[in-house]
Amino acid sequence: MKAIGIPEIVGAYLFQPTPHADERGFFCRTFDADVVRSVGLDPDAFVQASVSRSVGGVLRGLHLRSGAGEAKLVRCSYGRIFDVVVDLRADSPTYRNRAFFELSGETQQTLYIPAGCAHGFQALTETADVSYRIDRPHDPAEDVTIAFDDPELAIPWPLPVTSMSPRDREAPSLAKALLHNER
Repeated sequence: MKAIGIPEIVGAYLFQPTPHADERGFFCRTFDADVVRSVGLDPDAFVQASVSRSVGGVLRGLHLRSGAGEAKLVRCSYGRIFDVVVDLRADSPTYRNRAFFELSGETQQTLYIPAGCAHGFQALTETADVSYRIDRPHDPAEDVTIAFDDPELAIPWPLPVTSMSPRDREAPSLAKALLHNER
């Protein structure tokens, strides 16, 4: 496994494993504490793990947390997703930059998203399972959602949106979400 820095988002990393495939299927190490540590992250910081299953065209996001934020590791364990990260750390040299990835069960790559960055994805396959590890317990009172179709972000979602949560559908613009987040 190797860690690759993401130039568009300072502090973000893509962890590339080496799946070993044969006639039975494949085996892949999806987390390696030594590799995580090698880029200055604490592997013991991740305190909760979750999984979501989405059907093709479903869009989730854009989400972030207020306060101290939330760092996360995201991996598509089955299917394929179009993944988006937006740097919303006001003191970051990559503030407001966006980065796009295709994560898949075939590659088993894991994306590290620093606290203060918004995240969202769209399922590209009939079924897509996404695993998350976060660095502090989830508190719904700190949830911030940004409109997926905000013209300022101009995210090139690859498919028509087939479904999304009411919260995501009614999310405010980036400008409104940032104003609310600063309070």
